[in-house]
Amino acid sequence: MGSEHELPADRSYSKPLGIRFLEYIKKAKLSYESHQAIVLIVTFFAYASYHATRKTTSIVKSALDPQSSDVGLKFPWRITYLSAPESKGLSWVLGDGWAPFNGSDGTALLGQLDVAFLSVYALGMYFSGHMGDRMNLRIFLTVGVVGTGLFTSLFGAGYWAKIHSFYYYLIVQMIAGLFQSTGWPSVVAVVGKWFGKKKRGLIMGIWNAHTSVGNITGSLIASALLSYGWGWSFVVPGLLIAFMGLVVFFFLPVSPESVGAYREEDEVDSLRKNEEEEGVTEPLLGSNTELKEKAVGFIEAWKIPGVAPFAFCLFFAKLVAYTFLYWLPYYISHTAIEGKYLSNEAAGNLSTFFDIGGVLGGILAGHISDRLDARAITAATFMYCAIPALYFYRSYGHVSLVMNVALMFICGMFVNGPYALITTAVSADLGTHSSLRGSSKALATVTAIIDGTGSVGAAIGPLLTGYISAESWSAVFTMLMGAALVAGLLLTRLVVAEVAARISESRSQGGSQTRSEAPELDV
Repeated sequence: MGSEHELPADRSYSKPLGIRFLEYIKKAKLSYESHQAIVLIVTFFAYASYHATRKTTSIVKSALDPQSSDVGLKFPWRITYLSAPESKGLSWVLGDGWAPFNGSDGTALLGQLDVAFLSVYALGMYFSGHMGDRMNLRIFLTVGVVGTGLFTSLFGAGYWAKIHSFYYYLIVQMIAGLFQSTGWPSVVAVVGKWFGKKKRGLIMGIWNAHTSVGNITGSLIASALLSYGWGWSFVVPGLLIAFMGLVVFFFLPVSPESVGAYREEDEVDSLRKNEEEEGVTEPLLGSNTELKEKAVGFIEAWKIPGVAPFAFCLFFAKLVAYTFLYWLPYYISHTAIEGKYLSNEAAGNLSTFFDIGGVLGGILAGHISDRLDARAITAATFMYCAIPALYFYRSYGHVSLVMNVALMFICGMFVNGPYALITTAVSADLGTHSSLRGSSKALATVTAIIDGTGSVGAAIGPLLTGYISAESWSAVFTMLMGAALVAGLLLTRLVVAEVAARISESRSQGGSQTRSEAPELDV
């Protein structure tokens, strides 16, 4: 069983009130495994709520800008639906959209909202990672979650306030992006501190399903509420994520040290284990001063082997993923499937199959990379497989609804698989890289560098799509296939190194077996 140790009295972190309450009811300290379960559950739903609020924009787009031309299509709003048509009990006419997004430049304005949100999100990510390694992550994450809920709700409030100023929505989206940037570095840093490298890919692959669960939840909620007025599609997810802020504040233990318990056999921190074997009994992170001394600088984190290649790979991977995140429901509603057009609600619901495929892709990528001990090979392979998947979806997705769903699912699996792997297991691996000489205070910074760089691509993809789609959706898919190819190529050097390591390891094992089966060889 794992042993528990009390922390010094001057420790800055304290047990969350929710943890104390659970221990009071149990009349005993929670086990290490119980803390791990709480961490996974709280961070899962916290980040799922982030993505639920992020997804609403893509669902509402077609309601704000229903008349936009797409691939030369010109059709009246009263089109054939595969599901029930929109409710007519609204105070605004669906065919008129919502000013200023219902003009001839509506698609471009929506694209500008996306790029504004994601640009601030990307820049904020770098600062959030730097701050996250130097602050109490529970407080930091709580502020981000509640702030996100507030400004998501303010965007929706424009519906009832009858606000038609583009700059109002632009500013609200930019501030929302800033608060959203606190999420990912924080949750990955917390999970990385509680789980060692062994099976990290599989565990984080399953845990990373929060991204797709959030997207699916956001799609379903926004689609269901759209008939009551598009403002509800923002306000309800905003209130839900604000509630999650309270859960984070009261229940999230940010590290084993923060709750005064860790176990020797766990691989949460490999250096701590080594020092315990050498007779060091006090906690590795014993004081505020030590925490600050061990925090890794921004430039130093970039120099960690593997950070730059994976960061730039994620730039192109997120370009593809976020183009789907923000434009897939719009694309579906403006593309005839079996000769019929789907309603906004039906298109939003159908788009969830991309995220369902992403759940499977993230789990598969994590499991395969664990088995092969080859993160780069796994990520690159998935990106290369995404190329034909994207081609077939564009070429044959309109043939039938079943074909569309199947190909969309496959696209989601190959696009989100490497995206999930890089932003979770790879970031956690590099954040505790051996070159850091045992410092665990690079987790949030490394995560922010990788995901922040990826978020720049996430901003560029939807922006370019807003302009390119007005001319040709085929050109959009060509851009996405090119981005997937470049993402795979950027990992070539790491792939070659991993292949060489596997060959060397195979030869070494083969040589050992042919020499002898002496017991001392098993030591």
